[in-house]
Amino acid sequence: VRQTSRQAITELHGLGIRTSMLTGDNALTAGDIAKDVGIDEAKGNLLPEDKLAIITSEVERYGQVGMVGDGINDAPALAKSSIGFAMGTAGTDTAIETADVALMDDDLRKIAQFIRLSRKTASILKQNIVVALVIKAVFLILAFAGIATLWMAVFADMGASLIVVFNGLRLLKGGADRGLPVSP
Repeated sequence: VRQTSRQAITELHGLGIRTSMLTGDNALTAGDIAKDVGIDEAKGNLLPEDKLAIITSEVERYGQVGMVGDGINDAPALAKSSIGFAMGTAGTDTAIETADVALMDDDLRKIAQFIRLSRKTASILKQNIVVALVIKAVFLILAFAGIATLWMAVFADMGASLIVVFNGLRLLKGGADRGLPVSP
């Protein structure tokens, strides 16, 4: 068990994420490890096709399912999951190429950081769309009313663009505070 595994599972649970362990290892060992780390459920003695069937079932049941894997036997399930995370250092080339995200330092806590950043990004994206549409709608109403000026049109265009860009830049500060690599 990795030293950071308990913290990673605690952080995932804090985000409202249910955890499962799918492994080819002995079911009793898997259960003991899951209990020790705090994983919600564990299934052992699984072949690659078993993992794939479970992930397929979970995707149908929940809609969004993430999978973390490091071996060639995880590749089919990684491909089927909504988002696959490969353990980059310990992972096989097949797992890394199949996954959507490669964790290059194999720190499972990065998954919770990734989810927080993704949620923040989605929130800011929605904010940006609403702000841009509201500004454009106000200008459109002013134009139909005959009150719009050239400067209002400039603000509706460039002003909205600048507001959206500066709002999006908040992600750089948030990601950097948590040690996440961010690039514009």
